[in-house]
Amino acid sequence: MLFNSLHFLIFFPLVVVLYFSIHHKYRWILLLVSSYYFYMSWKAEYIILIIISTLIDYFVGLKIEQTDNQSKRKRYLIFSLASNLGILFLFKYFNFFSDSFRVLLAQFSIPFNEMHLQFLLPVGISFYTFQTLSYTIDVYRRKIKAEKHLGIFAVYVSFFPQLVAGPIERAQNLLPQFKKENFFIYDQVISGLRFMLWGFFMKLVIADRLAIVVNQVYNNPSGYTGLPILLATYLFSYQIYCDFAGYSLIAIGAARIMGYDLMINFCRPYFAQSISEFWSRWHISLSTWFRDYLYIPLGGNRVAKYRWYGNLMIVFLVSGLWHGANWTFVVWGGLHGAYLVFSVATKKLRKYLTHFLKLDKFPQVLNVLRVVFVYHLVLISWIFFRANSLSDAFYILQNMFTNWSLDFSGIYLGGLGGWFGLKIALAPLVFLIIFEFLEERYKIWDVLYRQRRLVRWLFYIFILLWLFLFGVFEENDFLYFQF
Repeated sequence: MLFNSLHFLIFFPLVVVLYFSIHHKYRWILLLVSSYYFYMSWKAEYIILIIISTLIDYFVGLKIEQTDNQSKRKRYLIFSLASNLGILFLFKYFNFFSDSFRVLLAQFSIPFNEMHLQFLLPVGISFYTFQTLSYTIDVYRRKIKAEKHLGIFAVYVSFFPQLVAGPIERAQNLLPQFKKENFFIYDQVISGLRFMLWGFFMKLVIADRLAIVVNQVYNNPSGYTGLPILLATYLFSYQIYCDFAGYSLIAIGAARIMGYDLMINFCRPYFAQSISEFWSRWHISLSTWFRDYLYIPLGGNRVAKYRWYGNLMIVFLVSGLWHGANWTFVVWGGLHGAYLVFSVATKKLRKYLTHFLKLDKFPQVLNVLRVVFVYHLVLISWIFFRANSLSDAFYILQNMFTNWSLDFSGIYLGGLGGWFGLKIALAPLVFLIIFEFLEERYKIWDVLYRQRRLVRWLFYIFILLWLFLFGVFEENDFLYFQF
């Protein structure tokens, strides 16, 4: 079920009404049934994978807590890791590695009959797998107690607002919330609706309209050169941001209406002044997951410098693979790893050059330069993330600055052709950038909340009108559903 569908428009209000109509101790049943229905409306049989992961980690968590024998605890943990990652590998990565192995052996003229599994990738499998694994690892580390209530644990794994595209919640944050009684609170509901409205604006008005241009160019890059490729690349950087951040905001808002607090997953990432800061603002729930469950266990930065660099590369190469079974994602992750290694390795040199060139006397100018530079590093990596193949990505890089023309007649803009259509696509994007700049500098949301009710509602109505007049209502998938 998509958030941007008539199905959800009927489903969610019905769940909310039922939620506040029944006794607190039965709400977990409603949430579990609703979450399973939400997922099964996409492909019913794949609910069995969620149930398997739930049962494995529920019983493994109990077993780990019940024994003090470190060897047994580790065996239970390994069983959980192997089971969950094995399912993930089978459905998401088996064909990729089989094909890559065939290509490798072909270089040495060794025949290999690759085997392909005809599985449709389960929506959200990477998200709920990482969420349930974090629970088992935290129980093993004695950071949390094992959950005794199977039903509540099942809700934690499958909670429908964030089931298929996050945020990836930690058990210590979300599990206790299912045990407290929530009441219908007007301000809380309005806050949730505000999150959802802004999320729908980002998704339907910005991301889905930008996608019309991006998909034309990136799905047939050889048909374009110059400005259309450059434009589509810039637009994709905001398409993916507005698509994924929009989903996260809708998820946060839907949960908040019912009284649950999910973590903020994005914080104006394109205003970052370094790659490390970018990753503290982008997909925060995933970046902190890799930090806590991979980077730190590898030794983090508390090791020899060459191992530190290796740890950074490992984390981002794995992050690339997490996003998709394609070498384009591996290169994307590798680029970010290389950016971070270069940043660490040149820290002293960059500080010296900044002082030598006297740029530190103009801190605001320096900050702007850093933001622009980091954004364009990220932009280059997005080419590989979006391209359908490595050959497409290299074609785009090679032809981005050749044969420029201001003729956009060959680009379809969803019934809004030519320059007018381009303005309709770009106007809300410009509005978003200005709004986020004001939020970055002046916390404009807080300023808005302090205004009189009339001013606030005029703003909400303005966004609603923009949504209904220029939103794309074609039930387009969210980009991160494929991960």
